[in-house]
Amino acid sequence: MDILEQVLARSTRDPAVRGVILMGSHARGLTTPRSDYDVTVAVADQAVAWRHSIRSAELDEVVCTVQALADTSVHWQRYAYRGAQVLLDRLDGGITELVHRQATPTEEEAVRLTRAALDAYTNQLYRAVKSHRDGFADAAHLDEIESVPWLLETVFALHGRLRPYNKYLHWELTNFPLPAFWNTALAPGRVATHALGLFPAVDTLARQHGHGDVLDAWGSDIELIRTFAEEAEPWAVRG
Repeated sequence: MDILEQVLARSTRDPAVRGVILMGSHARGLTTPRSDYDVTVAVADQAVAWRHSIRSAELDEVVCTVQALADTSVHWQRYAYRGAQVLLDRLDGGITELVHRQATPTEEEAVRLTRAALDAYTNQLYRAVKSHRDGFADAAHLDEIESVPWLLETVFALHGRLRPYNKYLHWELTNFPLPAFWNTALAPGRVATHALGLFPAVDTLARQHGHGDVLDAWGSDIELIRTFAEEAEPWAVRG
């Protein structure tokens, strides 16, 4: 009996367990010889909402309450549920529904994520282009690098999605493709060095979704970003 079978057998015997969820590389088919099993066990009740029960080279097991599993307020952990496999569901589909809810932002959440990330992306690019303008190439390069997470957050939110963890960006684009232009533009080997050049395309996409006011709030500073962006990547004007 392997580790995962042991977890399932133990959970099945425990009447307090409501669900077992396989996450991480094993759930996504991306294992390496060093991959452990990432498992979340949902229980009816416990003294704390979340706790680590086992953390070893083979198994990383977290136990949480069903109520905690339903809490989507912790943004950074939500993508972990993308592609997760529900191995035990004693709530007649309720655990599966909660996993889907974690991995999928509502329309309202996507709008909120978009606007915050778009403003942060624009801010970081503004820092970059000022450094370019003033001859501080190294600083500009660092600022462009720092804009990449905000670029990814923005574009995925504009498509109603959560930004993937960097490790799973290729997996996400392969299994859940974005429109062709964005699937190519956000590929891991490309996006890391093209954040500034993609601004015109992000600008167009954001305005198509009604977020032009976020960009217009930057006033004439947007023109400085556009100028450097078009010089950096003349092709990237679609969205």
